Amino acid sequence: MKVLALPIEMVSYTDSKGTIQPIRFRMQIDDEPMQVIKIDKIICVDREKLAGNNMLVYKCQSVISGTEKLYEIKYELSTCKWILFKI
Repeated sequence: MKVLALPIEMVSYTDSKGTIQPIRFRMQIDDEPMQVIKIDKIICVDREKLAGNNMLVYKCQSVISGTEKLYEIKYELSTCKWILFKI
């Protein structure tokens, strides 16, 4: 997997227990048009502390451009920002 650390726009929902469930996101790499990726499967969710910031790490799987890919997205709890970390 290649590290990107790219900020993304996320559509997610939160259940009554406070669990965040990402659904789909939009990303733009370089000068390419915006691409919408639907999250097909969340493999696991972990917590980590990166540079002093608490984060939720989602390891996911989706079909992107006709091929099934694994990737990691991170949710920074203090700023509420989503990052496509590895793909």
